[in-house]
Amino acid sequence: MHGFPEGAFVWDDLLVALAPEARCVAPNLRGYERSSAPQGVEAYRVKHLVADLAALIQALGAPIDVLVAHDWGGGVAWNLAALQPQLIKQLVILNSPHPAAMVRELRHNPEQQAASAYMNDLVQPDAAQHLVADDHAALFAKLSRFGQASWLTPALRQRYREVWSCGLEGALNYYRASPLRPARSADDLINTLELPPSVVNVSVPTRILWGEQDHALRPGLLDGLTQWVPNLHLQRVPEASHWIVHEQPALVLQTIRDALAASA
Repeated sequence: MHGFPEGAFVWDDLLVALAPEARCVAPNLRGYERSSAPQGVEAYRVKHLVADLAALIQALGAPIDVLVAHDWGGGVAWNLAALQPQLIKQLVILNSPHPAAMVRELRHNPEQQAASAYMNDLVQPDAAQHLVADDHAALFAKLSRFGQASWLTPALRQRYREVWSCGLEGALNYYRASPLRPARSADDLINTLELPPSVVNVSVPTRILWGEQDHALRPGLLDGLTQWVPNLHLQRVPEASHWIVHEQPALVLQTIRDALAASA
């Protein structure tokens, strides 16, 4: 499960590497590329995203051995693992915050509040126009926040352009539909949001691979995770950023293989 502003193509090399040992499926999420893209923000609330994933897993033959997810894909995966744990044997999360930790940090941690300020830009009506201007300059800037990003080859840049040319409103609606962004007023839902145990407690064995140079998701999000995810293996990667899938493909591949072995 990919995240923003990417697409299923980011998993291609991993799918090829894993193909001899596992059946692998990487969908484009709702609203991305040529996936279904219903109109309206309501269609992107988490209950619908979880239903999409659950239906896919049922069609593949539940339970699946491993669910691998990054960024917004992880947001969906965390919820599925809490609500329908019978569908998956192992969960692998790559730089995607647990929802309860995200609520806590957005309320109380100024570092995370500042790091997440961009979310309030992405919910604006003209966000898509800003992101595509000057050959998607703002989007490419997100991918190369720490320099030129040596993994971002000309061919991969073109692949991103092809995905983004299909439209961004669906992807942006994930942010518009979610209350998990920094408060701008005392009335914002993040200030009073209460997540019940049914949507935050994850019994599925979980591996988290976390690039600590992530400018958007700060290390405080990793504190105290075992209160919600007791069966947790956390590996911090000091030299990796949010784009760990591209920066550390061998490590990501090994983490998935370890999860596959554990599910056998």
